[in-house]
Amino acid sequence: MKTGLRITAYATAVAAAFTAAYGVGTSVDSVSTPAAHSERSEHGERGHEDAGSGTGTTSTPAGLQMTAHGYTLGLRTPRAEAGTRTDLRFTITRESSGAPLKTYAKEHGKELHLIIASRDLTTYRHLHPVRTADGTWSVPATLPKAGDHRVFADFRPAHAKEKVTLGADLAVTGPYAPDKLPPAKATAKAGDGYEVRLTGTPAPGKPRELTLRVLRDGKPVTDLQPYLGAYGHLVALRAGDLAYLHVHPNGEPGDGSTKPGPTVSFTTTAPSAGTYRLFLDFRHEGKVRTAAFTVNTAHAH
Repeated sequence: MKTGLRITAYATAVAAAFTAAYGVGTSVDSVSTPAAHSERSEHGERGHEDAGSGTGTTSTPAGLQMTAHGYTLGLRTPRAEAGTRTDLRFTITRESSGAPLKTYAKEHGKELHLIIASRDLTTYRHLHPVRTADGTWSVPATLPKAGDHRVFADFRPAHAKEKVTLGADLAVTGPYAPDKLPPAKATAKAGDGYEVRLTGTPAPGKPRELTLRVLRDGKPVTDLQPYLGAYGHLVALRAGDLAYLHVHPNGEPGDGSTKPGPTVSFTTTAPSAGTYRLFLDFRHEGKVRTAAFTVNTAHAH
């Protein structure tokens, strides 16, 4: 399926050349340094445009607001300590009544995906919290560095056709010195001999196909395992404001044409020139890994 994932209402676009990962190689639920697509239904067609806010019509990029589309993200744990396990708690409430949302549609096997990223884009988490009967979500997280972080809740209310992505700030206390983004490269390490290589460079306003090739010890990995219903997941965050996009690949396991590696492809359209940080999650031998890249659309041709 070669469906263009336009990164429109989301300024978290993907773009040109990729760079080395920050500390990738751990589980994506605990990666220390190294979504959204629309579907016709929970098991519907993948790969269509999704700005993370559940629509391509809003002018506000996804994840930049705590309240949008009638829902509010209430972060009950606005602070955490660097290097210390913290139970992050939050609710999704209806703006009209203030009541917690308790019914969700599953997207890729989960009712809600929680992304955490530092403002300097060197720390990344993709977590799956649990929900209590009163509508409160919680998940443990250990963030390695102090500084400002952004929390993104990516979900679809039950019976809703479109997804919603809400964002809130999270302060992580401790000594802080922001890191610089690494230079752009076409190769990213993912630990334990894993390497991911990029072919293709997206450009602003032009659909381009990206192919990510996974190798281990220099040999192609041809038995990638499905992770949340796909062989790869892509999250991109725009440097500067952390606008958000969760992209899914062209094709899916079991569709009769998509192979389990070594390549995973995405079709993207960058909304503008700029610098972005992109995170690819993939599973192999039972472990989810993350490869991180720096992308600069200004260098696309």
